[in-house]
Amino acid sequence: MNYNTKRRMVALLAVPALLFTAAACGSDDKKKDEAVVGGVAEVKGKVGEKPEISVPKGGKPAGKTVVKTVSEGSGSPIKASDFVRLDWTVEKWGGAEELGGTWAAAADGSTARRQSVEQVGKQSQQLPAKVLDAVKGKKPGSRTLVQGTAGDLIGENLNTSAGLATTDVLVWVVDAVGVGTVDAKAEAKGEQAASEAGLPKVEAPSQKAAVVTIPKGVKAPKALEQQVLIKGSGKKVEAGQGLVAQYTGVKWEDGKKFDSSWDHGGATAFQIGTGSVVAGWDQGLVGKNVGDRVLLVIPPSLGYGASPGSELAKNTLVFVVDILGAV
Repeated sequence: MNYNTKRRMVALLAVPALLFTAAACGSDDKKKDEAVVGGVAEVKGKVGEKPEISVPKGGKPAGKTVVKTVSEGSGSPIKASDFVRLDWTVEKWGGAEELGGTWAAAADGSTARRQSVEQVGKQSQQLPAKVLDAVKGKKPGSRTLVQGTAGDLIGENLNTSAGLATTDVLVWVVDAVGVGTVDAKAEAKGEQAASEAGLPKVEAPSQKAAVVTIPKGVKAPKALEQQVLIKGSGKKVEAGQGLVAQYTGVKWEDGKKFDSSWDHGGATAFQIGTGSVVAGWDQGLVGKNVGDRVLLVIPPSLGYGASPGSELAKNTLVFVVDILGAV
């Protein structure tokens, strides 16, 4: 999904919309853990648990941005272009109040938590570029602290109307929960089955958006319809994982494409099974396998119908989704 489409599709978690108005641009490829004697927030707690952030009493924050490994994971270091599933929180220095993050309880009371799924080096709508870039070179399972002024970390996209100044110091704690390496141009492989009666016909040329033909004279289904067109051999997708996928979406009503990952650089990632995307994706993709190509026909009630302001609120949506990986 491109940035604008992702804003439509993803039901945003408790992100710091109060902090920035759009994803901050730019990154620093020279980020390293800084050896700073004082003025750095202390972080307690294990990866997988909400961190406790405290600052030295009467102490002043360091005068420069600090990136520090709080606890180190294991495995190969995270590379640029890797897909990562993250837990994170952010507080103002000395504020002791969470300004945003993934640790908020689910609205439905379940234990599922909406996490941020990003591609390192790409624009994020959840995290400033300098914060996301800080996980590069860290190992999966690491907890990283990023501390700096709002002006440095967020820059020109800082939402000053929320009462934050460019000189205010922010403390981010980011856990790399899941990591995966997937080629952005990857696609499902194998013999594709013909669409079942009453479902759209799908032609999927390599490295291009799928061509979807709506059956003439057939009314849009009122319930979710799904079919696995190519059967993959990978692991089963579980709720809460970060899903890496190619997709194409068209409207049943006129057959017109409204978006495709192929039009925007290739594979994208999102969390599945936690209400972070439209319900039709959660219901239709959890339980499928990595390597599957899935045809979904989603009625408005399971699409954007719950978002009356969306331009697609009244449309039945047809998606062709290649599941490339789960992190």
